[in-house]
Amino acid sequence: MKVLSVQDGTPIVEDLVNTIVANREYLSEIDGAIGDGDHGINMAKGFNLCAESIKGKSLTVAEALDVLSDSLMEGIGGSMGPLYGSIFMGMADSVRDSSQIDANAFGQMLRDGLSCLQDVSTAGVGDKCLMDTLIPAVEAYSQAQQQRKSFVESLNLMKAAAESGRDSTIDLVAKIGRASRLGERSRGVLDAGATSCCLILNQLADSVEQRLA
Repeated sequence: MKVLSVQDGTPIVEDLVNTIVANREYLSEIDGAIGDGDHGINMAKGFNLCAESIKGKSLTVAEALDVLSDSLMEGIGGSMGPLYGSIFMGMADSVRDSSQIDANAFGQMLRDGLSCLQDVSTAGVGDKCLMDTLIPAVEAYSQAQQQRKSFVESLNLMKAAAESGRDSTIDLVAKIGRASRLGERSRGVLDAGATSCCLILNQLADSVEQRLA
């Protein structure tokens, strides 16, 4: 049975940082269609704050996710900081006492991240937001585990669901946030939050898969 060492926190979170920073302009471009156009800038700012805090440190998964959560809470303006900060806080709490992370523990970590987010947000699938990516991805991983799929197979199914969820936002009308004021004019473009969530989940899956032993 393949497992992830809890000592791999720093490199995993550094991978997430690199992914968001590399997509800073792309995320802001998407956001500019129906939003303020600063999603990529703000996300990169928060993730870079995390990178500075964990540089040169050997942190557990929980410790690294704690730093990421705090950095996003402090470094991102508007609603996205608390939303993403809550996800990573829930994930960190889920594996805080773990000596290793197997496929079941990873699934619980995903569910706890989603649950923590749902404590601060009433948004759901269909609202044209990051929930359109996160909820299907978490459900796909959990379903794969119920079907006794391997860790890697479950990660791949999670990634596919995240991508489908992201793409679904093109045809949705925004129901929350600034874009909701546009009504039908918000249809026809990707949601920036759903897109950044997809980038994060896919990179998380790839980083975990690379370190399974």
